Amino acid sequence: MSAILLRVLVYAIIGGAIYFGIRRIINDWRAQFRADDKAKHARDIKEGQRPDVVELKRDKDGVFRPGDGGEKK
Repeated sequence: MSAILLRVLVYAIIGGAIYFGIRRIINDWRAQFRADDKAKHARDIKEGQRPDVVELKRDKDGVFRPGDGGEKK
């Protein structure tokens, strides 16, 4: 009977190690993707504030055209 308990205990330890290892990998990936998204968003905001960037707006016919004279203020 003690051999069965030992086997179950070993399987539980191995299963727990695998579960928590996979969980940590997934959380690390999520954190990296969030950091990349924040960096991309900050870069897009910074590029959008440049004076040579033209902001396009959708017109009534669905075509994108420069809005308000074509230049950002």
